Amino acid sequence: MGAIVSTQVGAALAKGLFPTLGAGGTTWLRVGFAAVMLWLVARPSIAGRSAGDLGTAALFGVTLAGMNLCFYEAIGRIPLGIAVTIEFLGPLGVAVALSRRRLDFAWIGLACAGIALFANRGKGHSLDPEGVAFVLMAAGFWAGYILMSARTGRTFEGGSGLTMALVVGAVLLAPIGIAEGDAELLDPVLLAKGAGVALLASAIPYRFELEALRRLPTAVFGILMSIEPAVAALAGLVVLGQGLRARDVAAIALVVAASAGASLSAPPAAEAPAAP
Repeated sequence: MGAIVSTQVGAALAKGLFPTLGAGGTTWLRVGFAAVMLWLVARPSIAGRSAGDLGTAALFGVTLAGMNLCFYEAIGRIPLGIAVTIEFLGPLGVAVALSRRRLDFAWIGLACAGIALFANRGKGHSLDPEGVAFVLMAAGFWAGYILMSARTGRTFEGGSGLTMALVVGAVLLAPIGIAEGDAELLDPVLLAKGAGVALLASAIPYRFELEALRRLPTAVFGILMSIEPAVAALAGLVVLGQGLRARDVAAIALVVAASAGASLSAPPAAEAPAAP
């Protein structure tokens, strides 16, 4: 729950940096500062690690970089609550893939009904197509993030694997971040804001989620995560003043219900291992 609230408040605050740093510059600061923060705490070491272990951390870093960049590009074009709701197709897909029961088709249909409400918004209320494309890519990366986060948690102790992944993500995002942020990246005020976003949107929630996945069955984790679209809509309303129509609220409710139902129907075999 702490991870969900922290992530969405951080995302809402991050949007305020887009006019000066762009989505790419903001993403780079977020991931880069988060890597530094966690490195000071975890102090990971690659000594004695196998190539497979390091490969796991690297793949985790790729999913982190892709998920964050695509999501920020999306919320720069469409409302936060709507973006998170569509992005939730990623976790929903993971829950369905872990279950493979006929009932899952009902959850998929319910989620698709919610997305269809967003798509058919009427004249003058259509969503930016680029924003939708970016959020769908973010959904795919989010699915990969969930799987790689659980795998990383099993492979590395503490937050060392996550920290390595964030370093990889920061390196991958550097060219885009520097190109978009340019000289504004030297502004101490913007750097301080970027550090705050990194703390709220990356360092705190990623560590919380990693620890949660060590202790909770994947299905239970998915059920708790299903409230994220609603929290995102609330953060968008309170922080950004992004109101939602009744149709949008209904769409979010359908996707939340579909995600919770799919996670609830996941088999016990999908449970995450206990914490070491």
